[in-house]
Amino acid sequence: MLSLVLAVHEADAANLEVDKSRSRIQVDAKATGHRFTGNLKSYEVDVEGDAVSLDPKSFELKWKFKDLDTDDAKRDAEMLKWLGSNDEKGSFKLDKAWTDEKAVQHGTGTLTIHGVSKSVSFPYTAKKDGEWVTIDGKVSMDYRNFDLPLIRAMAVMTVDPQLVVRFHVVGKVN
Repeated sequence: MLSLVLAVHEADAANLEVDKSRSRIQVDAKATGHRFTGNLKSYEVDVEGDAVSLDPKSFELKWKFKDLDTDDAKRDAEMLKWLGSNDEKGSFKLDKAWTDEKAVQHGTGTLTIHGVSKSVSFPYTAKKDGEWVTIDGKVSMDYRNFDLPLIRAMAVMTVDPQLVVRFHVVGKVN
């Protein structure tokens, strides 16, 4: 999920102190007849980079799936059952970042879900306003690539395996 993405740093290596009240990590899903969004309510994040250029040095995110809230307790319980455990965890670690010829920033990292690690790539933006840095982006993924089965209920309802993870990470450079 997550997911995820980049960092800031002052001079050589500064940390981004993430303000979780201003940040959000969300998963958008489509199911037969409706859409829903899961909001990650709790997570651990460690971000480092260059405060001037906003080039990331590292970005690591860890979470528990029980902290992914879709505003439907029954659906959330079914998700944990589908994952195989109430203690299922996920993580993302940035492997590299670059800016393409059109000045679009991109990141590639390792996303681990259900014990399966896959490389994901995505565009993102990083902006600084005073001491605040905002990192935004999104990545599309297919949950079947993580050895998870297609979600079907009552033979007619299906959750599309294509999910979109959106992130809006806000913090102060320290």
